[in-house]
Amino acid sequence: MTIRTKSIAFLAAASALALTAMPQAALADHHGGNHAQSGAHMTKTSEAAPLISREALFGNPTRAGGQISPDGQWLGWLAPVDGVLNVWVAPANAPDDARVLTKATDRPIRQYFFAPDSQSILYIQDKGGDENFLMYGVNIESGVETTLTDFENTRVQIVGASDQYKDKVLVGLNNRDPRFHDVHLLDLNTGALELMIQNDGYAGFVADDNLDVRMALRPNAAGGMDYFKVTDNVPADEPFSSTDLADSLTTNPAGFTRDGSILYWTDSRGRDTAALTATDMATGEVTVVAEDARADIGGTIRDQETGEVEAYSVNYLKTEWTALDAEIGAALDWLGERLEGQYGINSRTDDDRKWIVWNDPLTSPTKVYMFDRDAETLTELYTSRPDLEGAPLQPMQALEITSRDGLTLTSYLTLPPGTDTDTDGVPDAPVPMVLLVHGGPWARDGYGYNSYHQWLANRGYAVLSTNFRGSTGFGKNFISAGDLEWGRKMHDDLLDAVQWAVDRGVTSQDKVAIMGGSYGGYATLAGLTFTPEEFACGVDIVGPSNLETLLATIPPYWEPVIAQFHERMGNPNTPEGLAMLKERSPLYSAQNITKPLLIGQGANDPRVNQAESDQIVEAMKENGIPVTYVLYPDEGHGFAKPENNIAFNAVTENFLATCLGGRAEPIGDTVKASTAEVVEGADFVKGLSEALQ
Repeated sequence: MTIRTKSIAFLAAASALALTAMPQAALADHHGGNHAQSGAHMTKTSEAAPLISREALFGNPTRAGGQISPDGQWLGWLAPVDGVLNVWVAPANAPDDARVLTKATDRPIRQYFFAPDSQSILYIQDKGGDENFLMYGVNIESGVETTLTDFENTRVQIVGASDQYKDKVLVGLNNRDPRFHDVHLLDLNTGALELMIQNDGYAGFVADDNLDVRMALRPNAAGGMDYFKVTDNVPADEPFSSTDLADSLTTNPAGFTRDGSILYWTDSRGRDTAALTATDMATGEVTVVAEDARADIGGTIRDQETGEVEAYSVNYLKTEWTALDAEIGAALDWLGERLEGQYGINSRTDDDRKWIVWNDPLTSPTKVYMFDRDAETLTELYTSRPDLEGAPLQPMQALEITSRDGLTLTSYLTLPPGTDTDTDGVPDAPVPMVLLVHGGPWARDGYGYNSYHQWLANRGYAVLSTNFRGSTGFGKNFISAGDLEWGRKMHDDLLDAVQWAVDRGVTSQDKVAIMGGSYGGYATLAGLTFTPEEFACGVDIVGPSNLETLLATIPPYWEPVIAQFHERMGNPNTPEGLAMLKERSPLYSAQNITKPLLIGQGANDPRVNQAESDQIVEAMKENGIPVTYVLYPDEGHGFAKPENNIAFNAVTENFLATCLGGRAEPIGDTVKASTAEVVEGADFVKGLSEALQ
């Protein structure tokens, strides 16, 4: 949770160096099915647990993404209209008087925010998952909608917002050159755009509360970033600060105070984990605000008036908050005494007297409240997934696993219901397991409700997620330990996690599946090609099979940081680098696959092109190796539409049941209700051929 001084809470650009995707329904904040296929490896108590329906887990939430307007007059949230998530608003003093404000009829709206002046709702939307996000504004009173960035093949970024100029924001647009985002001043009420900076090589910009661009970021030869002061929209000739490759993912500017005198950083220079530091812009003096040897400083809560840090978080095994301001500390303590599990702040009013607070109780669905700090009241606004009330949701264990060379791998384990009767964290007898691998790889798994953990555990599997080397949040040394280790030491960490589970009695060696999206899809392919006997089967979702073609086809707006990909993955422009990329590409070892494989792909994926799945499927066919391939013509890097996500998960759980013997709802009409095209291998998944007839 990073709560800054603005209500604008998203950056409509993918984090550079992130291939992250898990194709679950949008904002899965969180009726059980009556039909099950039970396998021999389920315990009787697990078999007796109600089967949680895919619709309850992955369908549209009843409500999600609750926010309050900066002036405190309006509430907003996402809720379905004819099956598609749209933005709703209601007076803050009359939440039941809600009305839908947007008119999406195809793709769900997944990110929105109140304009700083509270006059309109702003949201972003792409087409078919192509990630060319445009920004739209809807006036709350009139309902009139305006396309604020009306360009083709353009992706908008938020550069800055202000408490002083509430009707304007700074945006980056790559409509002139798809590689670089020019900075414009956007009038939120008229849609007028004024060019501020033409960008011919910078990776990003930082602005202050005056909507003045104060800093420009540009990649350097050392694999990091150079930081340039900007005066009157002109970057300086020489950088005032720099990073190298080691610090490139753990050192970033974190914004100015309101008066522009202090620049905050998350900064790992001269240390391992990223500290929170404050630079005096007049003197250059740097003060360490907070640091933690276990993990990087994560989110912050800022003073709504001054922009000064009032609290910060550290996420090691779980998220922990430390308050620097006594009043904020008292508010967090008050909430902590009343809310079980994890909680955080979605949004705050300008006067900071009302907060929208989410609460993840871990084994019941997420609830969202309005917290009145003056009255000390907590008013429930909604439960995101009421169909999960009373469902057999399982607790997640946060734990540490040691790799073969001594690294600590923070990990998360969820067991099937009824399998751990003595509550020692180990099932009474080994159960099948799914190793669920996160994307990125420069991302991380965390603690809390996870729809995939709950779904798979309910089907009878232990579910293990491991932060392998290269994952972010644990310091720069842990990231750097993954450099040039795709398919090698990064994969070894996953194997070590499986061995830990086998040794502990969680599972047995021959009953482990590997599954993941994006980099997790790559890890699945690597597991079945480089270590073909380690896993019983695999589920690859939008995963790259050929690292050479992956790097050749990444979106043009990632060009400013392509050097970092080359340094961390392998440089295709050198003979040695190209040879390594081919060696680490599962495509060239497809003939080694001996275990069942399921692949899901979006046809419009700009990060991992469809060709990544097409080519390994073709290679497997040429070698006579069975594979099931499901393609979605209206999806990108993950499956945004609930009907598509549910359909793929229906195929997945029946695939896993065939392979590992767990439970599954029948596929039914889910595939027909989606846009899924089963390109290959319908016969290899129980019930799929029949579902297509």
